[in-house]
Amino acid sequence: MLKLVPQDTQAMLNKVPMVTLVFWVIKILSTTVGETGADLLIYKLHWGLALTSLVMLLPLLAIIIVQLRASRYVPWIYWSTVVMISIVGTLITDNLVDNLGVSLEVTTVAFSVLLALTFFIWHAQEKTLSITSIDTPKRERYYWLAILFTFALGTAAGDLVGESMNLGYGVSALIFAGLIGVVAIAHYVFKLGVVTSFWVIYVLTRPFGASCGDLLSKSVAKGGFGFGTVGTSEIFLVIIVALVVYLTLQDRQQQAISKI
Repeated sequence: MLKLVPQDTQAMLNKVPMVTLVFWVIKILSTTVGETGADLLIYKLHWGLALTSLVMLLPLLAIIIVQLRASRYVPWIYWSTVVMISIVGTLITDNLVDNLGVSLEVTTVAFSVLLALTFFIWHAQEKTLSITSIDTPKRERYYWLAILFTFALGTAAGDLVGESMNLGYGVSALIFAGLIGVVAIAHYVFKLGVVTSFWVIYVLTRPFGASCGDLLSKSVAKGGFGFGTVGTSEIFLVIIVALVVYLTLQDRQQQAISKI
């Protein structure tokens, strides 16, 4: 049973999972669901961008409260929060571009600045940006703010490359996959710091996942495979749920071992 306790002053267990292959798979899948899920609500269900944005804020606020009050990392809470932030981050950028007329270039730069400012203040106050030390309420709040900006930034950057530059979804996905590979090489071969590598890849997986989502869901006439937003979202959600169940069972096993 999940124990909920106030977290204003006390230290707590690390609230972020270990960075493994499963971590990155779920992250990319949640990114894709954020893209296709938003499109499903806006266009297929005809909710429109404004209504979808307002409706999605409610479950995001609910799950973020549960996440912040949890005493430790709980897989289903953590990843539900990531999925909801992915959807809302996408909607924030879409609102700025489609409803307010802000260009993708300006949006990309603006969220880059906001993310950099978040990192600067976070590091100035906590002396670390490592996700292995998300063990105080303040650090966790900075963490989730940074995550929100990475999704909003990734949406803007992905759309800028895939649409404004007319490169297409497949080429866009390859570009961001290549950039992720470059960062991985820089880390393992040239010893780029683990914290820097993590956050750069975290940003890049957003447009990579979104490009993959668009490639799968968009019609053939628009350069996609034509699986549709419903089909793509359903498939990826099933995979996410399966992986989160696996992580939950693994977490319970580790908790049982620690009590022996």
